Amino acid sequence: MRILFSAPDTDWADYRELLPRALAEAGIEAELSRDAGPETVDYIVYAPNDALRDFTPFIRARAVLSLWAGVERIVGNATLTQPLTRMVDAGLERGMVEYVSGHVLRHHLGMDAHILNPERAWHPTPPPLAADRPVTVLGLGALGRACAETLAGLGFPVTGWSRTPKEIEGLHCLSGEDGLTQALRDAQIVVTLLPLTPETENLLDATRLALPARGAALINPGRGPLIDDAALLAALDEGRIGHATLDVFRTEPLPADHPYWRHPQVTVTPHVASATRPATAARVIVENIRRSEAGEPLLHLVDRGRGY
Repeated sequence: MRILFSAPDTDWADYRELLPRALAEAGIEAELSRDAGPETVDYIVYAPNDALRDFTPFIRARAVLSLWAGVERIVGNATLTQPLTRMVDAGLERGMVEYVSGHVLRHHLGMDAHILNPERAWHPTPPPLAADRPVTVLGLGALGRACAETLAGLGFPVTGWSRTPKEIEGLHCLSGEDGLTQALRDAQIVVTLLPLTPETENLLDATRLALPARGAALINPGRGPLIDDAALLAALDEGRIGHATLDVFRTEPLPADHPYWRHPQVTVTPHVASATRPATAARVIVENIRRSEAGEPLLHLVDRGRGY
């Protein structure tokens, strides 16, 4: 078996020893290469920022295994006819849960007022309990579901929204256009963890940003284009959105002259909400190779029609 590792040098440095080790532990004999001839390749481990764009020559490849959770850069590639999987690993999930939980609690507790208090003001007003702070999570995939369940476990009343109907114990789940309006209406904290598709781009426009409770917090560790930037800036200026914590953007790094940097009600984090952890990701890749060889369903198989 020959596996092509098609990803930048920085990824190779992480995986060149971890992947062979995981393959050996799974009892899979394979050659891992960065320059194998296309006609000899059985599996492609792929990062969407790699130079490979034409998959036509890989006539033998049985699957393309992405190292990224997001597949918007590759899912529309017409030359890609092989099954495509996206990355969901334990480290990625836990990192996202910790980021989202931390920033939800930050806004819920009003921590900025105490941390950033140059006037040393003394306002002994406690925050409400979590049970009185409705949170909406947009997107109930692996990451969204994990975050929603954790927040519900902390006592927040959590509403989750997804494109198609889902039932998750402990969560109020909604779907569809009417469900989206209902999910956003009166939410005090909104978390966006949707994939980027033509249907979700600019999903949070001026109309939808007017639905949450006045002064609501918005946390976006999902995809930058989910939000209409001009509409969000206007909502912040008008106080309809009280604060936005943004980790992802249309252009990254975020340009130094972008208004988000200067806005007092915006927190910019540099795409650090979560990341694939090579040690656990290598095991996910190897498990999918094992499944493919055994004729079993692949984990995290991408639906080309939905785009994720």
